Amino acid sequence: MADPGFQARVAAITELTGDIRGLALERVNGAPLPAFTPGAHIDLHLSAGLVRQYSLCNGPGDLAQYHVAVKREPKSRGGSDGVHGLQPGATLKVTGPRNHFPLAADASEHLLLAGGIGVTPLLSMARHLRANGKPFRLEYFARAPQYAAFAGELEGADWRGHVALRYGMEPPPLRAHLEALLSATLPSTHVYICGPAPFMKLAIEIAARSRPREAVHYEYFAADPDAQAGPRTGFLVRCARSGRDLEVAEGERIVDVLVRNGIRVEVMCEQGVCGTCLTGVLGGRPDHRDAFLTDEERMAGDRMLVCCSRSHDAVLVLDL
Repeated sequence: MADPGFQARVAAITELTGDIRGLALERVNGAPLPAFTPGAHIDLHLSAGLVRQYSLCNGPGDLAQYHVAVKREPKSRGGSDGVHGLQPGATLKVTGPRNHFPLAADASEHLLLAGGIGVTPLLSMARHLRANGKPFRLEYFARAPQYAAFAGELEGADWRGHVALRYGMEPPPLRAHLEALLSATLPSTHVYICGPAPFMKLAIEIAARSRPREAVHYEYFAADPDAQAGPRTGFLVRCARSGRDLEVAEGERIVDVLVRNGIRVEVMCEQGVCGTCLTGVLGGRPDHRDAFLTDEERMAGDRMLVCCSRSHDAVLVLDL
């Protein structure tokens, strides 16, 4: 059943850096907001057909408002431009919250690795862990202090001993630092990673060497260009429930072909990040190009994101 959502008002806007804007959102009717867990995101319906996901960065104990922080992207696909065009008092529909990036309930200790705007879900985790007296450390990497949202807060006495801000680290010293940090961390410590794709690939690679795969958690907030590269030859999609065969031409997306032929699929981010268009696979081998599924889920081959992924085989059978 689709989430009906609710109407929210922009209660306040804070310019966190030159290109990162913070929004405080509250229900128009003044009621408490739906509960959420650290790492969750909400969907902002910015205009007709334009829906984007943003991580909540306040602690889950605060249900008077939702706080999000959005970086203005030079090549915006509409989302960041839409957020940066909002004014205090503006109203918009919100759906969610949903959480694909939760804290591990059984972890004895947590290490949070944030790159740039990837700090937003990790800040919510840090607020929750601090409020509950749980062992954690947040390492926040940014180009320079003026690009680090929340730097002023995180440098405060309340965070002392839990937070380190790292500025201007180029790839070789960043690799050395992460290797030293993770080698000095207990293998039982769960690691959470969010940030730009190159930062995440490096951190995931290093973290996976020293601990079980299930102790390394990550969430992409934008498509990984490397994951979406590769051949784009055509193939046939067989829709098992509707009994229809549809040709997906070279360069076409599965979701566009489905919608054009009257088969409705919910889509939001259109980059393989949010998981909204996750669809069952009954036959054929998906060519996964998303940043949502885990390696284990890709290996299973029974689900795929039809907004960006393709097929390794001439025929792909979907549960549609």
